[in-house]
Amino acid sequence: MIELDYSLIIEAPEEPDYFGFYSPDLEGFTGIGHSIEDCLYKAKWGMKEHVNLIKEKGLPIPPKNANPKVIIQNEQKITNKLLK
Repeated sequence: MIELDYSLIIEAPEEPDYFGFYSPDLEGFTGIGHSIEDCLYKAKWGMKEHVNLIKEKGLPIPPKNANPKVIIQNEQKITNKLLK
């Protein structure tokens, strides 16, 4: 069972030393880990901390995702073509 309140995308860059992650459901939430398992662990606790910071600032909290997904993919590079 996925023990996350929000979906998570883990990206593998060309460098083999770390992975990046973010949540498409939780704006501004990102992080890095040294393995997929490390990313999942950091995301679980980091999401709770991120939501607490949102609460402290009095901002609206995104609703929890009833069916969160974890997607592992290669890093999506932004090119100048996408920026235009």
